[in-house]
Amino acid sequence: MSEQPVVVAARRTPIGTAGHAFRSLTADRLAAPVIAAVAADVGHRPVDDVVLGNCMGPGGNLARVSVLAAGLGHDVPGVTVDRQCGSGLAAILVAGQAIRAGDMELVIAGGAESASTAPLRTMRGAAEPYPRAPFAPDGHPDPDMGPAAEALAAARGVTRERQDAYAHRSHALALAADFGEEIVPVGGRSADERPRALRMATLARFPAAFVPGGTVTAGNSSPISDGAAAVALVPDRFRDGLPGLRLVAGAVVGCDPALPGWGPVPAVRRVLGRTGVTMEQVAAVEIVEAFAAQVLAATDALEADLDRVCADGGALALGHPWGATGAVVVTRLFSRLVRAGAPQGTLGLAAAAVGGGLGVAALFEVV
Repeated sequence: MSEQPVVVAARRTPIGTAGHAFRSLTADRLAAPVIAAVAADVGHRPVDDVVLGNCMGPGGNLARVSVLAAGLGHDVPGVTVDRQCGSGLAAILVAGQAIRAGDMELVIAGGAESASTAPLRTMRGAAEPYPRAPFAPDGHPDPDMGPAAEALAAARGVTRERQDAYAHRSHALALAADFGEEIVPVGGRSADERPRALRMATLARFPAAFVPGGTVTAGNSSPISDGAAAVALVPDRFRDGLPGLRLVAGAVVGCDPALPGWGPVPAVRRVLGRTGVTMEQVAAVEIVEAFAAQVLAATDALEADLDRVCADGGALALGHPWGATGAVVVTRLFSRLVRAGAPQGTLGLAAAAVGGGLGVAALFEVV
């Protein structure tokens, strides 16, 4: 019998800029308090599994380490998922599949990233650590994400002025928002570190960050960050009247690795095509704001109403802890829709672009 997975709790840490607020906290120490908080939110029912996204290590099955650190007990296993910047959202889709199949009745899923403490890695025999693992094999494009965002902006005609305006909007919205109900205090902090009052004139002075004469700058790009987020999923019949977000459909797709920021477009189109839903019917959209150029290219192509996109700001203002951010956007949807009391049937969409040419998307409905 098919079960309908429902997100009934969602929490996150504050997000810190790498090397600053959480510079000494490892990924498991970020994840464990959030997992424990989500478990408490659902009444400490038995947890069948914990699925965590993570990109940069340290390995050793971070999910299992975090389960033990959270005090969930020796019998809760844990599995770690790596879809790079889409890992947190992909972990939620994996958990949803387990619920839908009837194999599990409560799964905590999300992601964690500590860029501050991630280990440096060196190829055997090499003198220096390598900056990152390859996203694609030899013979395929394998750009860093900054130059790739620049290429996407050029390909889709996204101007510097629009990118700066979108970044300005993200910070302004984040400063005005109240994230208190979704945040689990960690390391003595109960608020995000990065959002700040920015002026357009200040953003205009930033030089191109990746390509000489380009449009992508440090001001309209997300920072490297630390943080964690997690949600609890149960079958609809087990939510016992708790309001939540039903996971209607999800998709993970591939795209040209030269333009990885394009990934949300085919992923969202696949989800909408499978469900018969149009963008006009979606009340709230949360997309990982890795770069303003990438968000604008995707939302232009999808004809998304920007007033519905990241209405409390996003990763440009809050930060982008890679393995966690896909779960942060679902937590944001939960706050925007469930905590805010949106009517049953209201639709929300989460999406992320992924290095190497992937897109992840999920459609949710308030129940």
